[in-house]
Amino acid sequence: MDASSAFKDSLPTTPESLIEKLESLDIAFTVHYHPPLRTVEDSKEYRDNMPGMHVKNLYLRDKKKRNYLIVAEEDRMIDLKSLHSTIGSDRLSFGSADRLFEMLGVRPGAVSPFTLINDAEHRVSLSIDAELMTADSLYFHPLVNDTTLGVTPEGLLRFLADTGHQPQLINF
Repeated sequence: MDASSAFKDSLPTTPESLIEKLESLDIAFTVHYHPPLRTVEDSKEYRDNMPGMHVKNLYLRDKKKRNYLIVAEEDRMIDLKSLHSTIGSDRLSFGSADRLFEMLGVRPGAVSPFTLINDAEHRVSLSIDAELMTADSLYFHPLVNDTTLGVTPEGLLRFLADTGHQPQLINF
């Protein structure tokens, strides 16, 4: 299965349920539909009406099997060999697709802070590039990779507070 809306009913939370949650929290957002996008390079082709900061999202695990979601400006260079010292973890590597689905309820290509809606047990620590908090709009996939939602940093923080996730703001 891929990460597109064609398989949304196999997810623990559908994009529609996420949108209902955002609306219930009075978080304003914009919706953008596009072909499935798996990489930052793919997404750069679909930006005409999306001013603001675009991101990359990394699902990582350390040697102690702790899980991390790193959200950074899309062109930010991230050195996995030194990131562990920045976020206070052991050495990091990418988490498997199976572990990603188990922890965050999505498939590769659809990772975003919105996936924390599926982490009720708080098994994933969140670190966000501090520069993102200066943007007018931030763009994330809503659990599938053929849709993008635009939210303000304040809206994102309100959503994260509702999930019980306190992001660690980091400077790269």
